[in-house]
Order: sequence, then C-alpha cells, then structure tokens
Amino acid sequence: MRDLGVGFGYLMKGQRWVAQHGKQYGWGLLPGLITLVLYAGALVSLALWGGDLVGWATPFADDWSSPWLGLFRGFLTALLFALALLLSVLTFTAVTLLIGDPFYEKLSEQVDISECGHAPESGLPLWRDLWISARDSLRIVVRALCWGVLLFALGFVPVAGQTVVPVIGFCVTGFFLVEELTAVAMQRRGVELRDRLALLRSRKTLAWGFGTPLAVAFLVPFVAVFLMPGAVAGATLMARDLLGENGPSGGDGAGAAGGGQGDDVADAAAPRMPRT
Repeated sequence: MRDLGVGFGYLMKGQRWVAQHGKQYGWGLLPGLITLVLYAGALVSLALWGGDLVGWATPFADDWSSPWLGLFRGFLTALLFALALLLSVLTFTAVTLLIGDPFYEKLSEQVDISECGHAPESGLPLWRDLWISARDSLRIVVRALCWGVLLFALGFVPVAGQTVVPVIGFCVTGFFLVEELTAVAMQRRGVELRDRLALLRSRKTLAWGFGTPLAVAFLVPFVAVFLMPGAVAGATLMARDLLGENGPSGGDGAGAAGGGQGDDVADAAAPRMPRT
C-alpha cells in the first residue's frame, strides 16, 4: 500500500517540476489544447446530432407509440453520449501524446537531465520513433476500449454497477494512463510495450497511486490540458524508479521504492536499452 503514496508523490513532483520550468510547461500545453479542441468539437457534434444518429440506427421503432418512442431513443442517445465521454477519457492521453510527441520527448529529456545530467536516446530516426509510438498507443487504446465496453456493460448491474464498477473503472483507466505517460521515457530507453506492461503490473499500486487521481482529475473540463505536462514529467521520474535509475537527486526515498520486484523486471528489460 505504500506504493500508492509513492505513485501520488510522483504525480505531485511532476507538477512541481513544470511549475519551476515555465518554458517547458508552456510548450507542453500546446498538444493538450489542440486535442481538447478536436474532442470538444466531436462531443458538441454528437450532442447536436446524436438524436438524429440514433433515429437513423433504429428505424424499427418509427411506429412505436408515445411515450415509448421518445423514452427509447432518448435513453439510447444518453447512452451514446456517455460512452463517447468514457472513450474520450480513455483515449485523450494517447491522442495528446501522439500529437505532442516531439514536445513531450523534449520535456522528458529535460527531466532526465535535471536528475542525472544526461538523457538516454533511442538512437532511432524521428519517423521510426513516431511509428513505434503510434503503434503502441493503438494497442493500448484497443485494450482500454475492451475494458471500457466491459465496465460500461457491468454498470447496469444493480448496486455494484453504481458503486464497485466506477472504482474499478478509474483504476483501469489510471493504469492505462500511466502506461501511455511512462512510454515517453521508456521508449527512449528501448523498453518495448510488453516489458513496460510487465514493469507496471509488478508495481500495480504504484501505477494506481499515480494514474487513478489523474483519471479522476481528467473528468473535469480543461484540467487534462494543464496537468498533462506535469504528468509527463512525473511519469518520467516514475519510469526512472521502475528501471532502477536512481540519480544523484533521487535520494529522497522515492527512488528507493524502486527496489524489489520492480528491479527484477527492470533487469530483464535492461539488455534492450541502448547505450547513451
């Protein structure tokens, strides 16, 4: 359970880091703003024309008498919009990271430099890094969507659907958020998706401590845009913990939390890490 507090601590450290580095924070806001405009446009369009879409998809209900027709299609419209909101939360980070890959790579590098004086590099051309990032993000989004659909369906279970399922949903969303965010630093170190997932599964409570509060905060409009740069910075610090890279400035106890099982998995991933 101690890892829950350590994970939340990394989230706060990341926000403090960008607060102290205004230039990196300013550049880090741009991808989130672009993504927010795109998502807002899509959701507003769905709110305006979602009823027409549901009507087109349910022609069999055209002859239903009032009030059943209105109740049925109104319920489906609300369901469609709720699902769209859920998918927006699950995919916002992946899309923002994809759009802002060069910005967040630079920010993550600066965090590494501030910790140990140098930043690992993948040694791959930019187009290759972008391709790997897009491919891995798609894989994570597919996993997240499968979980999202399952949890959405379980939400209709009486009592549990309104209490237990939302909590599980935030934990699942938080876990995938952490994977996407730590990927910025880990991809530069040559750690592949399978190894990244193994690292996070070995320290689930650490991932939940970082990602679950972030997932809750992302539900508030505009908050995701302002928290993303700090989330990337904090995830870089956490990635260093997971990989056992405790720099000179990491002696505050958080880096020491990277011992144990996480170090065993990090050792397995180490041969894939390029020299810097």
